[in-house]
Amino acid sequence: MGEPGSTIALSSSFTAVPEPSHTYKSIELFAGAGGMALGMEKAGISHILLNDFDRYATATLKKNRPQWPVICGDVAKIDFMPYRGKVDLLTGGFPCQAFSYAGKKRGLEDTRGTLFYEFARALKETRPKLFLAENVKGLLNHDKGRTLKTIVEVFRTMGYKVLEPKVLKAIHYRVPQKRERLFIVGIREDYAPDVNFVWPKPEPKIYTLKDALKKGSLYASDVPASAGQQYPQKKKEILDLVPPGGYWRDLPLELQKSYMMKSFYLGGGKTGIARRIAWDEPCLTLTCSPAQKQTERCHPEETRPFTVREYARIQTFPDDWEFEGSVSQQYKQIGNAVPVNLAYALGSSLVKTLDQIHSIEVSGKVDAVV
Repeated sequence: MGEPGSTIALSSSFTAVPEPSHTYKSIELFAGAGGMALGMEKAGISHILLNDFDRYATATLKKNRPQWPVICGDVAKIDFMPYRGKVDLLTGGFPCQAFSYAGKKRGLEDTRGTLFYEFARALKETRPKLFLAENVKGLLNHDKGRTLKTIVEVFRTMGYKVLEPKVLKAIHYRVPQKRERLFIVGIREDYAPDVNFVWPKPEPKIYTLKDALKKGSLYASDVPASAGQQYPQKKKEILDLVPPGGYWRDLPLELQKSYMMKSFYLGGGKTGIARRIAWDEPCLTLTCSPAQKQTERCHPEETRPFTVREYARIQTFPDDWEFEGSVSQQYKQIGNAVPVNLAYALGSSLVKTLDQIHSIEVSGKVDAVV
């Protein structure tokens, strides 16, 4: 079952992945607190460089994996040429504010969108065999799909076969959370005709909040105690009246009107407002703060936001993965992360493709050096 409190690697319905036939090396940009990197590591991938601009996130990486080469700072200042021919995989979720419905919807015109070009520059300079780019689901339809089309075309002009971008639902990959993310996979053109990439197969079992916070098939113990935010008294009095699985519509009518104010008369379900998660359902998508009005995530029994460790478990981090910075900074890091188990599923699929490439290189069909 694993050590107490650790993420259990395999559930009864989970198919074990064979060990990689070779040690594969990766670079990860915009690594955050390590959700993607940890999942890739579990799949057998070795990191030779991780970068993020956030000093608290990089402190988290260094604390948990002192052996990882972590660079804190502006990605634009990193020279990737020394890694050329030495990298099998480039991964990264270039910052999504420019492409998110929560942002200004300016796409590549937004200055933050230029960080995509830093990812593309790293791809050009290192020439890895595969890449995995991650972003918000909203990128699919941004500017009627033109933004994503531009991104894919940039990758293609750099000599990569780009698979059809795919939205994966985290709940299908042993993650007790209704989180959806867009992934783009590219295979270097000299290998593409002879190998294939298969997206990870969805798991039949859907995990719930109880699976995240209680001892069971995901974790070997109940969630450990940790720090967390609290609601102001007025908000607590409101949320005390909301049942598990309920939200503001479950309040008495007059309270609905006073709590929602003008929003009460507008359209849309606004199901995240005054929302209490039930034990028997997956959690709604975690955000960078657990107590914002539009994205309430209240504990099923106690009237409070989820604690830091509860947040981490919903993202399938192991209990021994420590987060640096203030409580608010820790929530931010966890909320921004790719769920570890989802990253592991993707990493396992990437490793299968890298094994195919390695076989080609051993046979001498394609030169191993770019």
